[in-house]
Amino acid sequence: DDNPYSEALFRTLKYTPAYPKKPFTSIEQARQWVLRFVTWYNTEHRHSGIKFVTPAQRHYGQEHAILERRRSVYEAAKRVTPQR
Repeated sequence: DDNPYSEALFRTLKYTPAYPKKPFTSIEQARQWVLRFVTWYNTEHRHSGIKFVTPAQRHYGQEHAILERRRSVYEAAKRVTPQR
C-alpha cells in the first residue's frame, strides 16, 4: 500500500532540477540538502493540487486572500479585454 502523497513528494524531490548529480559525501550533506528542499517545497513551490498556492500559505489560511486577489485580477483583465 503505497502512500500517494509521499510518492508524489518523492517524485518531486527526485525530478527537481536541484537534485544532486553526484552522491552525497556525508549524511550531514544529505540532511542539509533535504532541509533546503523541504523548505522550498513548503514555502515557495506552488502546487497545482491546491490551486497554485504553497503548502505554508494553505496551512496558515492565507490562500483565501491570495485566491480572492487572483480572482479580482482575472476579472479586471476580462473587463479590459472581454474577447479574450
